[in-house]
Order: sequence, then structure tokens, then C-alpha cells
Amino acid sequence: MENTQKLIVNLSIPIPSDSILISKVELEELKKQELLGVYWTMRDLEKRVNRKSEWIKENILYPSRFRKILDCENGGYVFYPRTQGQSWSFQANRMAKFLDENFSLIFKQI
Repeated sequence: MENTQKLIVNLSIPIPSDSILISKVELEELKKQELLGVYWTMRDLEKRVNRKSEWIKENILYPSRFRKILDCENGGYVFYPRTQGQSWSFQANRMAKFLDENFSLIFKQI
């Protein structure tokens, strides 16, 4: 029969005055809140994906398997310009989630 022993130690760990200690759960909630109510432009999306707009359109926005999910006309979170002069608009939190969840599908076709 094993004998288990516990050692209890009181530690004092200094936290710099410009830092705070929060739980992982709180951090995740803060990250989610960061994109709520935020809309990206095409330029914002280019920075996030690290690709030019032509590549984004060809590989993410125009393929029908993605467009039927993304287009706001179908209840999605991307405004596809209908006339010249209109700008793309992306609901940031939902687009970020889509990009994360579909990474392999997006890059599989390359």
C-alpha cells in the first residue's frame, strides 16, 4: 500500500503593476467580446487572412459552397457589393469563427 504525502507551500509571486491576473475563462470571454459589433472592410480581412482581396474572393467569398453560408442575402454575415462603388462588409466575430472552423476546407482546394 502506497503512502501519499502532501507538501503545502506558501509562495509569493510578484505581479508587475502594469499586469493583472485573470482566469482563462475570463480571457476567452474578453476575446469574444473584442469582435462583437465590429465590422471589417476588405482591407481588414486581408490583414487577418494575410492574403490579397483577389485570393480571398477566389478561395473564400465566391466559391458557392461558402457563398451560400456567407452571403447576408442568405442570412450570412458578409455583405457582397451589388453595384459598383459599394464596399464589402464582414461581421467580424462571425467571420473570424468561420475562418477558424473552415481553415482546412479553404486551403484544401489550393
